[in-house]
Amino acid sequence: MSDAKISEANWNQLREAANTAMKKAYVPYSKFPVGAAALTEDGRIVSGCNVENASYGLTLCAECSLVSELAMTAVVGKGPAKLIAFTCVDGHGNILMPCGRCRQLLFEHSAKGMILETVSGFKTIDEVIPDAFGPRDLEERA
Repeated sequence: MSDAKISEANWNQLREAANTAMKKAYVPYSKFPVGAAALTEDGRIVSGCNVENASYGLTLCAECSLVSELAMTAVVGKGPAKLIAFTCVDGHGNILMPCGRCRQLLFEHSAKGMILETVSGFKTIDEVIPDAFGPRDLEERA
């Protein structure tokens, strides 16, 4: 998978979905809304926003709610579709890089070669979390 296979129209749709999700963020403490959106291998767009909590440590990142939507919209018995393209924005629509925890979460649900729009351009999931360990490793070692 390369960014050449994801059209500019797809990226525009993802950015729009991420910005829409960002506007729904619950951020009474940090005042830092985040929205995320991803394209699945079956052509759907899933999105999420951050949801803060007074205990801070229980705050959910936008990527967490995106993956929750991915799971909740999966075909029963088939499991969630894999993610092929991802973007994340702040309250001004600027591109954000997912934190390390969220990169691992995205890796878990990514198709091989998933493309992320990052602050330094388009990168594959393997570039943003090199030598990651995930479900493909477990399948290969079974």
